[in-house]
Amino acid sequence: MVAVPLDQAFRLAVAHHQAGRLSEAEGLYRQILGAQPNHPGALHLLGVIADQVGRHEVGVELIQKAIALAPQVADFHSNLGAAQRNLGRLDEAMAEFRRAIQLQPDHADAHNNLGSALIAKGALGEAVTVLRRTIELRPALAEAHNNLGIALGGEGRGEEAVAACRRAVELQPGYAAGYNSLGVALVNQRELAEAIAAFRRAIAVCPDYVEAYCNLGNALVDEGRLDEAVAMCRRAIEIQPNHAEAHNNLGVALIAQGALQEAGTAFRRALELQPNQAESRSNLSVTLMAEGRLDEAGAELCRAIELQPRAAQARFNYSLQLLLQGDFEQGWPLYESRWGVGDLQFAKRDFPQPMWRGEPLHGRRVLIYAEQGLGDTLQFVRYVPLVAQRGGQVILECQPELRSLFASVGGVAEIIARGDPLPDFELHCRMMSLPLIFGTRLETIPATIPYLRADPAGVRRWKERLEGNSLKVGLVWAGGMRPRQLNADRIDRRRSLFLSQLAPVAQVPGVVFVSLQKGPPAEQAKTPPAGMTLLDWSEELHDFADTAALVECLDLVITVDTAVAHLAGALGKPVWLLNRFDTCWRWLLEREDSPWYPTLRIFRQPRFGDWAAAIDQASATLAALASIRGDGGLF
Repeated sequence: MVAVPLDQAFRLAVAHHQAGRLSEAEGLYRQILGAQPNHPGALHLLGVIADQVGRHEVGVELIQKAIALAPQVADFHSNLGAAQRNLGRLDEAMAEFRRAIQLQPDHADAHNNLGSALIAKGALGEAVTVLRRTIELRPALAEAHNNLGIALGGEGRGEEAVAACRRAVELQPGYAAGYNSLGVALVNQRELAEAIAAFRRAIAVCPDYVEAYCNLGNALVDEGRLDEAVAMCRRAIEIQPNHAEAHNNLGVALIAQGALQEAGTAFRRALELQPNQAESRSNLSVTLMAEGRLDEAGAELCRAIELQPRAAQARFNYSLQLLLQGDFEQGWPLYESRWGVGDLQFAKRDFPQPMWRGEPLHGRRVLIYAEQGLGDTLQFVRYVPLVAQRGGQVILECQPELRSLFASVGGVAEIIARGDPLPDFELHCRMMSLPLIFGTRLETIPATIPYLRADPAGVRRWKERLEGNSLKVGLVWAGGMRPRQLNADRIDRRRSLFLSQLAPVAQVPGVVFVSLQKGPPAEQAKTPPAGMTLLDWSEELHDFADTAALVECLDLVITVDTAVAHLAGALGKPVWLLNRFDTCWRWLLEREDSPWYPTLRIFRQPRFGDWAAAIDQASATLAALASIRGDGGLF
């Protein structure tokens, strides 16, 4: 029998509970129930303790008994919902949170819990509304601001997400989860340095915070600090060896390092721990594709899609494999899933006008707009004249660097640069959806060249400066670094060279090289490899019209996988592509030629990262070509 009155004992138990002294609180609740088995308050809070220590089923059972005795208490329903959420019963949890709000409309915790459950269900718009109401009710509730930031981030409202998460940690400076969410929001805004600092702050507050280590590892990968990234992921695994996400993230970091076998091992371990994780299967497929094990990669992707039919990343990866294998019939439809992944999910544009899907235009104005990189736009602008043939007026929106050059594209009524005000239009279409609309197959690629033309006046000016009979070869050795486009930036690192690696090419006699390199890597032109005569007028190349005029005066262009490869191919100039082993889908498999560009030849890495072999092959071919030229033969 309790030695003090029950109400006094209950107040003491609650005080212990609020102070975190769960053992003392539990003991008193049990004594109260021994004296009064149907005490709803003691049943409820004993259930809350059970939920807090991970005995969620017991917690649900006890709180349900309390509700049977006192069904109109909002706190009971809110905490029952929390226990059910911890069991993964989101629908039941949300029903309880809504019941709590119905009973007590100003119940801030119930609103906050409902918002969190809605995030887990993917109902982000409703979550934002509920969480804003939570903050109206309790402005200083840091968790509500944090949850709001998560929901806003999921909707792509990046600046608002960062602001909400910042407010959470301002209200509660020791809030580790708040710093972790702030880091995620900053990554999505491409503010990597701040994001890394936020994750480190979360870890400083909570040294065993596995999720923060995982997120820090990802951010370090995005910043190119790969050794540190691997170390953070390994630390997460040390803390929690069976944490599937940590193994998955380790695999992502190892892929970026080029350690494909180790990455595959990490993804397989993640799948042992969580077999139905579509993301890890999709990631495993990337290592298998990079190793050339396409059948296995395809099997993993199909399984990922079965597990999560709407998983955009798996569907997109599968589209890339199909396109790489030349299966355009299946590949183009799946390629439309690209708008749910990576950098592209933040670049998607929504217009009130309907999408054009290939029907006759009957004079209507259709906006065709570039959507990805400069090379993609140069490759797919070939479809624009075909759109015009459907009987409409084509408005072409492209990157500013391409606007002058695209004046040579046939069938265009108006060209505008991205960022300029849009004119009136009635229909719109993304440029890289045009192959799907036109039913493109390998044998029907519109590959008539040239489909772009250089300005004659510009060509004359360059010809005057390129005198002599030497073989004139343009060089591009690095892609454009895109640190604010995280997935693209990882590929840029794999496709790029240092100019010094082209030393074998420099030894070929009878060749004058011309730098076509732009961006920070252009600085390397000041110190070319020994023996290389390298003309560098890159500062005079203000846009692609300038570059096209210079390329038109060259005998050959040698480039890594950059926009200049597409430019030279579209101009009908001979172009040699130094291509990475884990090739982009557009260059297909085991081919030296390209159905997209009849004048392009491919020199491939025979193994992942083996640039030397590809460069040696290109150097030998160039030497033979220069010898023919030196003997007076035709190029």
